[in-house]
Amino acid sequence: MLGETVFRSGDLPAQDRLAALDELWVNSAHPMRVVSDAPERFRATVRTVDIGAVNVAGLALSPSEVQRTPKLIRQADPELCSAIVPLSGSLVVSQAGRDMTLGAREIALYDSSRPFRIRFTGQGGATRLVRAHIPRALLALPAHGLERLLARPLPAGAGFEALLSRLLADVTSPSTAYRPHDLPRLGVLAQDLLTSVVAHHLEADGATPDDSRRRTLLLSIETFVRQHLGDPELSPETVAAAHHISIGHLHRLFRTRETTVAAWIRHQRLECARRDLTDPALHGVPIHLIATRWGFKDHPTFTRAFRSAYGASPKDYRRTPGTVPQRQETRRSVLRRPPVATP
Repeated sequence: MLGETVFRSGDLPAQDRLAALDELWVNSAHPMRVVSDAPERFRATVRTVDIGAVNVAGLALSPSEVQRTPKLIRQADPELCSAIVPLSGSLVVSQAGRDMTLGAREIALYDSSRPFRIRFTGQGGATRLVRAHIPRALLALPAHGLERLLARPLPAGAGFEALLSRLLADVTSPSTAYRPHDLPRLGVLAQDLLTSVVAHHLEADGATPDDSRRRTLLLSIETFVRQHLGDPELSPETVAAAHHISIGHLHRLFRTRETTVAAWIRHQRLECARRDLTDPALHGVPIHLIATRWGFKDHPTFTRAFRSAYGASPKDYRRTPGTVPQRQETRRSVLRRPPVATP
């Protein structure tokens, strides 16, 4: 079973339950307060799991309200984009001047850098929900585009929204079939799905500025590349063809990344291979199979590229992964991970 139950109100006397959860959350890396009109009847269970750099939680709360104020933002801001999905009951998300009621099969986004309120309005029982905290830096989203989507109900019955909500529900379920070594891959998948949700809705908005359109297309391209890294024929030409753009247009898009398309694809492949080399569950897998898995056509080419990127051969890196410095991009992916589950 994945995850850890970090709070269970039944473990505490009734009069201490609300205060205990409030203290836990106000002192977290994503500080907020929880209040209730009936503290003596307050009930809550919080279960959390880290999937790579993404923190996912399953929560059940009796009628109450979570508040993140400007003062709490000044206290600490991990700069998160969050997605929330009710599984039963309903809730109201308030941010960016909007108040919207969210029901089952809907998903909403909110931003840790702006004040928000989330009211759990379950009638006669608890509201059950799942939520994900993803560092905004990992999503490379246009800030003004994301702002238009905050506290807006997005249907989660189909498309990327359905895939994201299903993933969040699955990884927080006590009966999940995922194993610990699946977690980094699930984290990358969650990032890609949330990016795709935002990109889809920005593309559907005819008023999206040209800059946002370019960024949305670039995000779609990056998601496509990550999904096809194992294909040895993946190249700038195949990427451009899949998105119905010219190879010149593709190269111009990547100028904003300060790298070439081919170099970015190679870096993504190397990062995936590096992750597999440090995965205990894959310790017995030959290195040449790991290289093939991530699209490298021959072992010598993989070895040269890996040594150039990380300063050690794949064999030596597998033996002593902790002694080899990681690139800045890799270090960023684990920064500011919330240690405590909050909405």
